[in-house]
Amino acid sequence: MLLKSLALATSVVAVLATAPAASAATPHASSGLWPAGNCPQGTFCIWPNWNHPAEGPVEPPSLVTSSEWTGRVPAFNFYNYTSRNAEITWSYLYNGSIHTGEICVRPNNSENLYVPAFVTKVTWQTHTC
Repeated sequence: MLLKSLALATSVVAVLATAPAASAATPHASSGLWPAGNCPQGTFCIWPNWNHPAEGPVEPPSLVTSSEWTGRVPAFNFYNYTSRNAEITWSYLYNGSIHTGEICVRPNNSENLYVPAFVTKVTWQTHTC
């Protein structure tokens, strides 16, 4: 029995010794739903529709900003390709009522609004999302 235990332990050690080392995770591996696609590093990007192939969105964004922004753009997907927490203010019309809210988006993170909406403001936050 002791011989079988030693043989098993030796086999495990041999497998671990020959296994390749794990590589460090890329910034996109553990954050967000998809990679940045055509969103330039250092910017916050918004796309008007749901279209994100494996490499990330490829159609032109409705907004690309590296500073705080106010306006009105169609929005569905967004990606925060900055080192700061971004807060977006959004709105959409449903059954004659306007619904609004805010979402805090962590750096290097992607999300979506689940319904076609409009983003009216992007601000940088010091609080943690």
